[in-house]
Amino acid sequence: MTDLVIGDAAPDLTLPGDAGPISLAAHAGRKLVVYFYPKDDTPGCTTEGKDFSALAAGFAAADTDIIGISRDSVAAHAKFRAKHGLTIALGADDSGAVTEAWGVWVEKSMYGKKYMGIERATFLVGRDGRIAGVWRKVKVAGHAAQVLAATQALG
Repeated sequence: MTDLVIGDAAPDLTLPGDAGPISLAAHAGRKLVVYFYPKDDTPGCTTEGKDFSALAAGFAAADTDIIGISRDSVAAHAKFRAKHGLTIALGADDSGAVTEAWGVWVEKSMYGKKYMGIERATFLVGRDGRIAGVWRKVKVAGHAAQVLAATQALG
């Protein structure tokens, strides 16, 4: 597992998305928010997607793109986006290669049972392709606004 820190080069990401292919290279020269979430159409993940979508104009004004990534399929992402009116790009990490490269595929525990899953985490990638912000074990309430403020401050 990789523990990405500020200053690290952002790991490559190339994924199918419900609105077309998604890649780190396609966002070169722009700031990029990459957020990882456990599962489409669950309460926290839905709120997070809606919050980022609601602030999309602010991110665009800050020259910043947003990508949400989970291990759900492209078809599940399309259904999730349509059901909740999401406007952000959603990447499907079917193989798990991207979640592992970014260090968010972790051991979790629920009701005493251990299992592997995606840690809710967000990374801000600067125009230079380096990590400029890291949020781990994200609490959804107010998170998108906090990331927007950090993005605006990055310049």
